[in-house]
Amino acid sequence: MAPDTSHISESVRDRVSEAEWQTRVDLAAVYRLIARFGWDDGIYTHNSARVPGHEDQMLINPYGLMFSEITASSLVKVNLEGTIIDGGEDTDIIDAGYVIHSAVHAARGDVHAVCHTHTVAGMAVSAQAGGLLPLTQTSLRFYDRLAYHDFEGIADDINERERLVEDLGSCRSMILRNHGLLTTGRSISEAFGELRYLQRACESQIAAQSGGGDLNIPPPEVCEHTAQQFDESGDNSSAAESTLVAMKRMLDREEPSYAS
Repeated sequence: MAPDTSHISESVRDRVSEAEWQTRVDLAAVYRLIARFGWDDGIYTHNSARVPGHEDQMLINPYGLMFSEITASSLVKVNLEGTIIDGGEDTDIIDAGYVIHSAVHAARGDVHAVCHTHTVAGMAVSAQAGGLLPLTQTSLRFYDRLAYHDFEGIADDINERERLVEDLGSCRSMILRNHGLLTTGRSISEAFGELRYLQRACESQIAAQSGGGDLNIPPPEVCEHTAQQFDESGDNSSAAESTLVAMKRMLDREEPSYAS
């Protein structure tokens, strides 16, 4: 049963800072966009953002709501020890969401947002021994810049956090083998931008492989050159922010409830 969030609908904006409210709006937008693009998985998977001014707190979805139902007010505030600070007495969060997101936020002070999905293309590539191949311009963004974490079962074991962050290292994105995709960012727009690129890279790989023909892989020096170009002018900062702003305009026209 979905948690009852009616008791927190109008009062949340009044009791949080303007910076936190903006973070809530942007994170809720990402949930709605992931649902629009068909990257959600029912009531499962999760996205998080660090609470501005509180390095040990994060916002995440309440367990039981579809991504298409998430609003700025319904997001749950939880500390890195797993205690729900704001979200209502009956609100809960998924254990795997807490394990994965608390691990990254605790270990990486530069990370302010994390996205995690179980898309078909992402899971398909995660199950391939070779992982993400340098097949397209989009996938070359991740050339020698993508982490991998071996599957250990459903990620609800608190002991997995140490191995997960060790495998992530300083990378922005990671494939959870036999599981799905995980991306990070210095902002919500960056984490979402990384997810868009990684998802499209996985989709293009599965499409190319399904053709049955020989695959053309650029030489290593071209792959590295392209990756460096992305490093210098990729969708990491202002471009990522502009993209999210544009997509929020679409949501404002078509499903403005995300910002409530």
